[in-house]
Amino acid sequence: MSIHDFMAAYKRVWEGQDKAGFAALFTPDGAYHNTPFQVQRGPRELADYWARIELQRDIALRYTVLSESAPATGSGGIAHWHVEYQVASEDLFRIWAASTGTGLPSRSPGDPLPRMILDGMLSAEFAPDGLCRVARIWWHSTVAQP
Repeated sequence: MSIHDFMAAYKRVWEGQDKAGFAALFTPDGAYHNTPFQVQRGPRELADYWARIELQRDIALRYTVLSESAPATGSGGIAHWHVEYQVASEDLFRIWAASTGTGLPSRSPGDPLPRMILDGMLSAEFAPDGLCRVARIWWHSTVAQP
């Protein structure tokens, strides 16, 4: 797998809310570092983590591959990604607020849930069989302005 193939699949599984498909992108002991301090390893942890996308709607992801490793130095690469989605549950909104450390924006009871924007970088290393051994993402998020 190349970084181009991986990012196309990453887009497909995020927009398609496919937790099994996400886990299938990785080797059996594959690791996904969703922050520098949190890592999910193996199919079960990967799928469990990715299940949070079931609380998103109207997902749109775009990406640009910035670097692809040469075959002589190993297989991997770096990409910039940008995703926007509609928060579909209060639980997801609380998860987002806790993960960003910014707290919840002011909302009155009955206000609609916000549309979120996440922007980040992804680095990936691939095994000889083409599956991802390690993916690391760095990202920031904000609430979309109406």
